[in-house]
Amino acid sequence: MKYKLFKEVVLLKDIPENKLKKGDVATIVEHHLSDTSEDGYSLEVFNALGETIAVLTVSESDLEALREDEIFSVRSLEKA
Repeated sequence: MKYKLFKEVVLLKDIPENKLKKGDVATIVEHHLSDTSEDGYSLEVFNALGETIAVLTVSESDLEALREDEIFSVRSLEKA
């Protein structure tokens, strides 16, 4: 397992169906092992108030770890 459960990670691509953008931060909630393809992760995404706005599953290559030279920023969630 590359990422530990309940750690925050950064999305490396837009996920329009969930209104998420590359660079958004999510929390790992489950690791999905694969014998035939790339491992995956279930993520939970929160708004600035800590309310869940999305739960989704992505491939490991869609994520990267947070780095010490990064800071959080705020953007408005696009309306449906």
